[in-house]
Amino acid sequence: MKKIDVLIVGAGAAGLMCAIEAGKCGRNVLLLDHAQEIGAKILISGGGRCNFTNINAASENYVSENPHFCKSALSQFTAQDFIALVEKHRISYHEKKLGQLFCDISAKQIVSMLVNECCEAGVTFQLGTFVKSLKKDHAGFVMETSQGIYAVASVVIATGGLSIPKIGATDFGYRMAKQFGLRVTSLSPALDGFRVTSEAWKPFSALAGISLDVSLSCDHASFRENILFTHVGLSGPAALQGSLYWNSGDAVTMDLLPEIDAKKWLYEKREARPNAEIKSLLREFFPQHFCEIFCEQYFPKMTILASASNRALDDCAQQLKAWKIFPTSTVGYSKAEVTRGGVDTNELSSKTMESKKVPGLSFIGEVVDVTGWLGGYNFQWAWSSGFAAGQNV
Repeated sequence: MKKIDVLIVGAGAAGLMCAIEAGKCGRNVLLLDHAQEIGAKILISGGGRCNFTNINAASENYVSENPHFCKSALSQFTAQDFIALVEKHRISYHEKKLGQLFCDISAKQIVSMLVNECCEAGVTFQLGTFVKSLKKDHAGFVMETSQGIYAVASVVIATGGLSIPKIGATDFGYRMAKQFGLRVTSLSPALDGFRVTSEAWKPFSALAGISLDVSLSCDHASFRENILFTHVGLSGPAALQGSLYWNSGDAVTMDLLPEIDAKKWLYEKREARPNAEIKSLLREFFPQHFCEIFCEQYFPKMTILASASNRALDDCAQQLKAWKIFPTSTVGYSKAEVTRGGVDTNELSSKTMESKKVPGLSFIGEVVDVTGWLGGYNFQWAWSSGFAAGQNV
């Protein structure tokens, strides 16, 4: 039986950062993963360029049953701290929009940077390794794996969530939490598109590929970004952000003219162009095909503006400013970027990520009930929670 100070399960973003910090602290660290590739999710993120952080990352950008939990870790290792690491390794990067930072060249640079830092810290990697069992004993833990048995002082679970199973996502972290008596909150796919299967949506399926700039709201959260029509519903950044707050049965509301007073605009147009059709006027803002379908669905009797009553114009303005759809579901874990929910934060120390019930057992990254917005926030949570745990294991 081999003795290890710190055994980290999961060689993704959080696990790599934790290993680096634990190694720097002089700990004997083993980082294992059932996959054969390190940092699979990092490599596919950001279209292969890795949206590695967001300069605006703060607690209000995260969803959790305890919205204050993430503050400690985020303050211990900030976006600027990770940027400093990127700059140390001379990786060029750029801000795309809204504080989102991407590599100029490739996500492979981020993985190489983290692996190099691990190697400098004396971390041992063991890939293609499956955990068979984990048990607590008087001295710490005994972990049986497909590559041997280890006596371990501290165990860190960094196995992520259920999202994107094709790159190796499993429920391992949640099973380990439950095994040791820790509560796991309700889980659902997030940062994911919506499916809409009602008859009313069928005409809109013909708009697949069309994108609109909207303000999308769900459960009191609003995002001003693009939506993308798909054959089965909605995708695009605004829809993905909204999915983080969506629960079954909720409406998704879209302001299609976020910078326009639609009612005032319609009344002014009726005065200036009384013989114009509403669908023709809307082409000022939207693609022709969208105008035709939208008007056919919601204003079929409205032809020229001169014949439209005030009530009809008011209803038209309301529909443009608060178009409601009722998704049947999100697309699911196969496409979702993250898993909302996870190990209950009340079970963990916000400073160290260690279990309050089981000393020596920590959970970091996506497996914890802290889920960030689209745009680099989840990677920052991985770096921050990994750092916090690595400093204390």
